[in-house]
Amino acid sequence: MARVNFDHVTKRFDNVVAVNDFSLEIPDREFLALVGPSGCGKSTTLRLLAGLEEISEGDIYIGDRLVNNVAAKDRDIAMVFQSYALYPHMSVYDNMAFGLSLRKLPKEDIGHRVHEAAQILGIEDLLKRKPRQLSGGQRQRVALGRAIVRDPAAFLLDEPLSNLDAKLRVQTRAELSKLHQRLGATFIYVTHDQVEAMTMATRIAVMNEGLLQQVGAPQELYDWPDNVFVAGFIGSPSMNFFEAKVAGSQEGMHLDTGIFRVPVPASRVNDLLSYLGKEIIFGIRPENICDPECQPASADAAPVTAQVDVTELMGSEVFLHLVAGGKLFMARVDPRTRARPGQEIRVEFDMGHMHAFDPQTEEAIRSKEKGQPSRGQAG
Repeated sequence: MARVNFDHVTKRFDNVVAVNDFSLEIPDREFLALVGPSGCGKSTTLRLLAGLEEISEGDIYIGDRLVNNVAAKDRDIAMVFQSYALYPHMSVYDNMAFGLSLRKLPKEDIGHRVHEAAQILGIEDLLKRKPRQLSGGQRQRVALGRAIVRDPAAFLLDEPLSNLDAKLRVQTRAELSKLHQRLGATFIYVTHDQVEAMTMATRIAVMNEGLLQQVGAPQELYDWPDNVFVAGFIGSPSMNFFEAKVAGSQEGMHLDTGIFRVPVPASRVNDLLSYLGKEIIFGIRPENICDPECQPASADAAPVTAQVDVTELMGSEVFLHLVAGGKLFMARVDPRTRARPGQEIRVEFDMGHMHAFDPQTEEAIRSKEKGQPSRGQAG
């Protein structure tokens, strides 16, 4: 049983609260990603689970066992770090077998586990090599193999892909996902890269300044962010935000940013009725802003005029850095666009995918009865 439960866990370093009243249950066999900016407390949370830091308040359970006072070596977890931490004088085989040797397992059992892990990771032909003879990706596989041979209750991975180049990171992401499916184990994965989290995790837990902001499936967090921080952190490029006043009436409501006015779709009018005449934070993702010359307008399209500042050709798409009334924002458009720096163009906002947030609390404005969104629905 590898269910992990954080029950109101807090960690203080003198006067600094690194993790603040953190509560989260991670079911057996889940792939959970802990994400957030540097210094948000995600690695500290992992180290608390591993037993490498002492808890200031709260409880941590692995299965049904309270592990607050259990030594790290007795918690039945395996940790993979950003640095490979391989012994340079040992072969790959000996690096993978070292922990099992310390536990005085029979040599036959050790050999079986090492060869099985090597087969899973595709490194059978590397077992006699030393770490200096391996590429970065191969070293990372050895570090994973050293964790796999232990057959732990949970795998804790602390930014294990950070030292790999871009191409190898994409390849290793896919390998980690397949590894999770094959082992059927609990994976808790810490990263500041939301793309890694979106592509691999069953659920994502977003942290900021030691606080848990939101937990949910990747698409749920993308479509239905609870607050401005999550909305801006999940998604690449980040969501665009505008200060806007809710104007008009129930029959004809619109958002006035002082730069442009866009209509509120009928599906969102009830959400914003109590904000009529008040300010909100209006959010829209770059992928929900299109060049109408290349893409058919949606039913809720709203035209906005802006000047092109910079274009970034990505091959399958173009990122347009736009300026309107001194406000910078981004659009993610079809590569057939003819927009060029310095031009004034018309883009269209798909208001069916608008987001709205309270300017004081920065929490999402939406009807409580809506529940969770379906794929593609906006928050």
